[in-house]
Amino acid sequence: MLEDAPHIRNGVQLSFVQGYLSKFYRKYGTWVARNPIFVLFTSLAAVLLLCLGLIRFKVETRPEKLWVGPGSRAAAEKQFFDNHLAPFYRIEQLILATVPDGMHEKSPSILTDDNIKLLFEIQKKIDGIRANYSGSMISLTDICMKPLGQDCATQSVLQYFKMDPTNYDNNGGVDHVSYCFQHFTSADACMSAFKAPLDPSTALGGFSGNNYSEASAFIVTYPVNNALDKEGNETGKAVAWEKAFIQLAQDELLQMVQSKNLTLSFSSESSIEEELKRESTADAITILISYLVMFAYISLTLGDTPRLSSFYISSKVLLGLSGVVLVMLSVLGSVGFFSILGVKSTLIIMEVIPFLVLAVGVDNMCILVHAVKRQPLELPLEGRISNALVEVGPSITLASLSEVLAFAVGSFIPMPACRVFSMFAALAVLLDFLLQVTAFVALIVFDFLRAEDKRVDCFPCIKVSSSYADSDKGIGRKKIGLLARYMKEVHAPILSLWGVKFLVVSVFVAFAVASIALCTRIEPGLEQKIVLPRDSYLQGYFNNVSEYLRIGAPLYFVVKNYNYSSESRQTNQLCSISQCDSNSLLNQIARASLVPESSYIAKPAASWLDDFLVWISPEAFGCCRKFTNGSYCPPDDQPPCCPSGQASCAAVGLCKDCTTCFRHSDLQNDRPSTSQFKEKLPWFLSALPSADCSKGGHGAYTTSVDLSGYENGVIQASSFRTYHTPLNKQVDYVNSLRAARDFSSRVSDSLKIEIFPYSVFYMFFEQYLDIWKTALVNLTIAIGAVFVVSLVITCSLWSSAIILLVLAMIVIDLLGVMAILKIQLNAVSVVNLIMSVGIAVEFCVHITHAFSVSSGDKDQRMKEALITMGASVFSGITLTKLVGVLVLCFSRTEVFVVYYFQMYLALVLLGFLHGLVFLPVVLSIFGPPSRCVLVEKQEGRPSIQSLFRT
Repeated sequence: MLEDAPHIRNGVQLSFVQGYLSKFYRKYGTWVARNPIFVLFTSLAAVLLLCLGLIRFKVETRPEKLWVGPGSRAAAEKQFFDNHLAPFYRIEQLILATVPDGMHEKSPSILTDDNIKLLFEIQKKIDGIRANYSGSMISLTDICMKPLGQDCATQSVLQYFKMDPTNYDNNGGVDHVSYCFQHFTSADACMSAFKAPLDPSTALGGFSGNNYSEASAFIVTYPVNNALDKEGNETGKAVAWEKAFIQLAQDELLQMVQSKNLTLSFSSESSIEEELKRESTADAITILISYLVMFAYISLTLGDTPRLSSFYISSKVLLGLSGVVLVMLSVLGSVGFFSILGVKSTLIIMEVIPFLVLAVGVDNMCILVHAVKRQPLELPLEGRISNALVEVGPSITLASLSEVLAFAVGSFIPMPACRVFSMFAALAVLLDFLLQVTAFVALIVFDFLRAEDKRVDCFPCIKVSSSYADSDKGIGRKKIGLLARYMKEVHAPILSLWGVKFLVVSVFVAFAVASIALCTRIEPGLEQKIVLPRDSYLQGYFNNVSEYLRIGAPLYFVVKNYNYSSESRQTNQLCSISQCDSNSLLNQIARASLVPESSYIAKPAASWLDDFLVWISPEAFGCCRKFTNGSYCPPDDQPPCCPSGQASCAAVGLCKDCTTCFRHSDLQNDRPSTSQFKEKLPWFLSALPSADCSKGGHGAYTTSVDLSGYENGVIQASSFRTYHTPLNKQVDYVNSLRAARDFSSRVSDSLKIEIFPYSVFYMFFEQYLDIWKTALVNLTIAIGAVFVVSLVITCSLWSSAIILLVLAMIVIDLLGVMAILKIQLNAVSVVNLIMSVGIAVEFCVHITHAFSVSSGDKDQRMKEALITMGASVFSGITLTKLVGVLVLCFSRTEVFVVYYFQMYLALVLLGFLHGLVFLPVVLSIFGPPSRCVLVEKQEGRPSIQSLFRT
């Protein structure tokens, strides 16, 4: 209200950008207050138009599309391996284990008559599975990997009996199994049904060294053919059978095994993907409750102090609900926009972004409503709206732009899941901000008009009679709230004491320094058990894998462009038999397997090249043979030399004139010439192994050599298979990948041959090799972006530097908390850390802005800032996030508890402590000078220095 007498009062000298924003918000606030219907419907129409993109909405659930970037080296190597050799087979697995003794806590041996017979019963049921796929019934034999084209390559101790229960008693039962443990490579009686030796370490678990007899677990693995086309019939058949397999295990096999006092865990290739899909619905209720709790809190905190006589008028339930709807519309608009562009959504977007945007958006809602309430009631509503937007508009803009930039930075992360999350979140936060300064301000106008017209909240058509309205004269009266009183009378005076200031600075700096030291303890990775629902059958399976497996994943060393010609030395640079180089690839792999703790290589590699060179040598008389017409002659114990089914054969009939392929004089230093290598390699790869010649390459090496274009003397791709050591922790997987790459790089450089390692899990763990670099670079860019935005808007290097310091300390302390809680560094936690920068801005910007526009000495300005904005920051930011976060601790999925409940809770508490304790103390000691100036108003006409000087 204008007064006639001249007087001096405080004004604010703003930066150019802040001045422009203040001028804009003053005019804009007046215009919105006069045209709320137009603003509301225009803004809603724009966001609803974006929501139309939801008709093209799709969710990406394939792990390789979520966690592997397009430029990934591991992805390129996998594609090379799949295209030139063969896709790694699908794995279906059972782990049957004994229960530890109560007294000794050591599991007894599983190698008993009863247990092996039980395993035969289980195998019979699995052989009987018939899965319906497009009208045809699919059995295991239809999809399993058959190296020799007849029997499945099932990895099971039953292979020592050719998978036939009638052979069990005939061959001597358990004693035969023990015999085969020692002679599995040499004894014909121990040969598997698929004509290959079975390594006991792949079929048993829970033993030490080579003491297979003390094994406490059977590990049964069914390798199933994999297809390059993930959408094709072959994959469809496999998935259909896998679902039937899991169903059988849950319905029948578990009861069979438990009745024998044993444990059973199981998994299929598609299990993780199926369980992740189930997880998406598992926590729907928890997330919904979280939103409802936040909504209830918003409705309460937006309203006035509850009074029974006036609560139905002063409450803001409808306004709170409208605000929540705007948040949801901003999320849907973001998803719709990217769906139009063909970007698939992810489960993390569906579950987290609404919560995130609500948490961010609620702050602005509370700050806007509280700012309107702080205005003098004598002013008309449009004046109050205009003044409120001038007061908090610049800081809301600064905070929102900082959040948008912080999330946008995440779109540079190469990992698709994180990149897509950051893109969706950045646009959702931007849309939410735009809706709040348009639609929500219009809704505030409607709500205050409703309250002033004494209309009931939620039922604005009902108007209360004047007698009820007059019964409470305090409706809408500006009263200092409980939190504001606490800030004024308790919090601010305590922080003004120099002893308290020294203590606060010391404690916060000490924790930041300790957090820097603790950061080194954070391990990269994401435990698979955490990602799955707590009641998933895979939880037990992963525990058993860690406990019982004594061999790791297969590891292939892939050689590109191997030149086998006589002029090249590469044959001797690769092989490991006589006359091979001592530093050859296979010799170096064998030496590396002697130090498995650092190399993560369990055993020497199986070499098709060594076996081929032995196979063609004159000493291997029964192997490489030819008929008189020069065509391939098989060993004497194979057709056509020996009629099928005959136990023993003499070298008579068709094969009596067969001779060895070469004499010593035909070879040069026991090595074939280019033409000899070219001619005999296909013979070797099609030769069946048997008692007369166990070196035949068919089955064992069928997919180890790419013969396409080999006629020119160069084999484009070939692989040598070994195994990793057992990998029990995430850090083991990361270290094994790093060790394999380092090893291959050294060997490639020394031999001048292109070699790379490949294992099925590399594609998913490659991200962790540089996860620290990714995290630090993105955090630096995010904090830098906030600093730049702050500097541009405030034009104050001093204020921006303080905001930068507090943000950096919050992030560092959050890393320290991660180390204390043993939270791993992965895509999810990196996104959370980047997100923490955006959310932490809320705790700093409003207090810093209020401090800079207050008058008096630094202590007085600190108190004024806490009284003005402290209550809003505490109720609108801290408590709102807190009530929503606390509900997440009841989630059924561990990933929500660890990465959202624990990390968000830590972020909220750290943000609160830094924003309302550390920051005020820093401002009271090192704060920037006040922007307040004295302005003179006379006879209702402001001087050139206006109240908000632009």
